[in-house]
Amino acid sequence: MEHIPRALTIAGSDSGGGAGIQADLKTFSALGVYGMSAITALTAQNTVGVQAILEVDPAFVSSQIHSVLTDIGADAVKTGMLANADIIAQVAQDLRHFKVGNIVVDPVMVAKSGDRLLREEAIQAMVRELFPLAEVVTPNLHEASALVGLEIDEPEGMKEAARRLHAFGPRFVVVKGGHLEGSPMDLLYDGRDFFPFDNVRYDTPHTHGTGCTFASAIAAGLARGLGVLDAVRQAKDYITGGIRQGLPIGGGHGPVHHFHELYRLAGIQWGQKLTTGP
Repeated sequence: MEHIPRALTIAGSDSGGGAGIQADLKTFSALGVYGMSAITALTAQNTVGVQAILEVDPAFVSSQIHSVLTDIGADAVKTGMLANADIIAQVAQDLRHFKVGNIVVDPVMVAKSGDRLLREEAIQAMVRELFPLAEVVTPNLHEASALVGLEIDEPEGMKEAARRLHAFGPRFVVVKGGHLEGSPMDLLYDGRDFFPFDNVRYDTPHTHGTGCTFASAIAAGLARGLGVLDAVRQAKDYITGGIRQGLPIGGGHGPVHHFHELYRLAGIQWGQKLTTGP
């Protein structure tokens, strides 16, 4: 029987469906990977903001991981919102126990609306416990700045942040440059060389879930056997298409369109047509 690629997301739930495990599972499905989840926190959330958060007991997070990995297994794991230091320590312990490879760590700290999703004291726990296990870490500029204590406002700053983040133990670092002026360049660093990924910027508010989706797309590529460079390239193309067809849902930041390519092939018209930004 042909092997079915499998990916596990360990992250929070977004009741609005645009980010978190909902975005991760949609991404896995869109990219041909069977998706599973271990939920770390429940959020009452919509396109406008996060109204409430209920953190899951670390032991129950562990039970979910054990249920999935003792039966189905995983070719890649993506971590997102981990909420607190106790959950981070438990997740790291379980990933070490199962000797899981292809771990993509998205160091989720703040929602698109500005609401904090990671307790301050948990940041160092994430760096200490999870970064050394990671194949790839995917911070945006704000997260990278907080992690290394460096203001980043140009590409050279991204390179220095990537060097410092790589020293924490991950094999690869992707610093996402979407918050810089100009084209949204992301920078991949393997400890020796830098690989820039440029793409078109679209002028849209509908970008909810971009970080979760990009990291999950990388994990999906790794689960399907791609190397990191190709997985990041695929993920960059995928998230660009999702932003281009972003969904004008709700009164705030609408979600990216996770099934933009499938809908195009099926002739289903969702999302919006956009002009490029500056």
